[in-house]
Amino acid sequence: MVTFFEASLDTISVHHVGNPSINEMYSLSDGPLELTDEIIPNLLMQYFLKPFEKVNEVYHLTHSSGDLNLNEIHHFVSRIFEQKEKFHEASELIAKFLFKVTTHPNIKGGELYVVYFNKVQIEGNPLDAIGIFKSENKETYLKVYPDKGGFQVDYEENAININKLDKGVLIFDIEKENGYKVVVVDKNNNGQEAAVYWKDNFLQLKVRNDSFNQTSNTLGIYKNFVTQKLDDEFEMSKADKIDLLNRSMKYFKEKDTFDMDEFTGEVIGNPKAIESFKTFKSQYEQEFESPIADTFEISGSAVKKQARVYKSVLKLDKNFHIYIHGNKELIEKGFDDEKHMNYYKVYFKEEN
Repeated sequence: MVTFFEASLDTISVHHVGNPSINEMYSLSDGPLELTDEIIPNLLMQYFLKPFEKVNEVYHLTHSSGDLNLNEIHHFVSRIFEQKEKFHEASELIAKFLFKVTTHPNIKGGELYVVYFNKVQIEGNPLDAIGIFKSENKETYLKVYPDKGGFQVDYEENAININKLDKGVLIFDIEKENGYKVVVVDKNNNGQEAAVYWKDNFLQLKVRNDSFNQTSNTLGIYKNFVTQKLDDEFEMSKADKIDLLNRSMKYFKEKDTFDMDEFTGEVIGNPKAIESFKTFKSQYEQEFESPIADTFEISGSAVKKQARVYKSVLKLDKNFHIYIHGNKELIEKGFDDEKHMNYYKVYFKEEN
């Protein structure tokens, strides 16, 4: 989803944001950070951008009123994209706003980095992007170095591990009128109320309702329906459930466009189960305020991602695993009265 092999770090400003609820303040720098060492920008790029390589969910900035102009981060980043010379001034406003929404006592203070990147790719499109990152957790590092024919050991306290980004967001210079394309990382969960402030209070994000998310969400909803809901209404073996999952994945891999009636007819078949699935999907849409269209273009990358978590393995005690990829009619389940054990009978033509 996000790659940075062509990306470069253009400008960076660093501030410190404390927690006002425990009488901490914020501290603003006078100007952008001057990077004279060639190694530091590369380390910062790894620290800031590498965590986003595994992020697939794309969001956009919103506001509860429906007026996007009232989203503070949207306003600040728009100013930067339109007038780059306003970068540091806008970074100070971003720091002050984060300080304002840091209201829960469990939220840790830390350094805030506002960064302007060039040519960060999202969905194959190289774009300028503004990154906002916060480091909250510090570690102690040992340093071992040669000295007078031997070695000395020293340490450094309150250092940052560049492989552990606490919080970050990339806002891409595209689709401004829709709240930009946004990807986010949030590794800290200091209780539910403290955990939501980055995405909900600071950024005010909502999942972008595009083909990737619609494909991913539909496959996820269907998987949960088969594995969690069907048992409440129907008697089904695990082999039958795996078959339903395999048929759904086959549909998404072979089709270019999803159609709800076509999908439920071809994959589910049973009218009662079809109605149950549609109700299950509707409940998800209401709970997460994320409507899914009855027809949408299927995203191949979303199908590939979901295929990794679609299980086709039938686990039998600790002795056997049966991988079911095709015709369910070639496997039969029974019970042996003499051994008092269940069994599966598998039919095949060749042994590879």
